[in-house]
Amino acid sequence: MTDQQHPVRATEAFFGRRKGKPLRERQAQGMAALLPALKLDLGTPAPSSLSALFPVPVDEVRLEIGFGGGEHLVHRAQERANTGFIGVEPFVNSMAKFLSRVDDLGLKNVRVYDDDATEVLDWLPAASIDQIDLLYPDPWPKRKHWKRRFVSAVNLDRFARVLKPGGRFCFASDIDTYVNWTLLHCGRHPAFEWMAENASDWLTPFVGWPGTRYEAKARREGRSSAYLTFRRG
Repeated sequence: MTDQQHPVRATEAFFGRRKGKPLRERQAQGMAALLPALKLDLGTPAPSSLSALFPVPVDEVRLEIGFGGGEHLVHRAQERANTGFIGVEPFVNSMAKFLSRVDDLGLKNVRVYDDDATEVLDWLPAASIDQIDLLYPDPWPKRKHWKRRFVSAVNLDRFARVLKPGGRFCFASDIDTYVNWTLLHCGRHPAFEWMAENASDWLTPFVGWPGTRYEAKARREGRSSAYLTFRRG
């Protein structure tokens, strides 16, 4: 079976809001102009080399799932001009804010998708991604909703398929139950190794970490954060 013939499993239901308050005129115009130009076309086969997705040369490709307002993704795209970034965010207002920043800064190393991230994961070629970032995802704090959390056995299978050997999955959260949930799920998965050697490794933000508004809110509310890095075997 060739890479482009891999079977696509049904995606899980997307839970969460897709739209908030009406977009400002400039945001709406930006969405109309930029989203079609930057959105991944999942109706066509993914290129065997993801560098072909970008109009500038890139040495590696990273995927950020649920980028929110895009602070982290914008920072990384500026910081690492030779890295291609794929950002997934279903919330319309967040996507509009992000695209406005991309336009203002003239970023060329970014592609986006505005729907279910599992669709992107199933579309990507095997061993094509260098790093996956899942930062402050919706924690679904009620036990009856834990099954909605993005970290799951089936999604870790998806991560394992698309990550290159030695690639990384980086997770950040201020919710203890989700941190423990992620450690348990990744610990049970044969493809992932937690890279922490001592407590400071998971209490210290990732190198070059710019902070996010979710993190700032957690600090204001007295919650600390954990920063977990797993390596794909």
